Amino acid sequence: MLSKVDVAVMIGSGVPASLRALGQSVCWVVLLNGERRGTAFSSRDEAEECRAAWLAQLNKETPDSLH
Repeated sequence: MLSKVDVAVMIGSGVPASLRALGQSVCWVVLLNGERRGTAFSSRDEAEECRAAWLAQLNKETPDSLH
């Protein structure tokens, strides 16, 4: 099965209370096949690093059937 890993932005009340308490009104999350995985990130760069780690792990677990 081919998995899709995305980064999504959350704003306003979608931002966890812990980040809102720090003054954050925006956060980013990683979605695996449309479902949130892990924590909310205060920067898009952090979320993109997490996304890259997910992709690396998924590519490691899924043998390449074309080669």
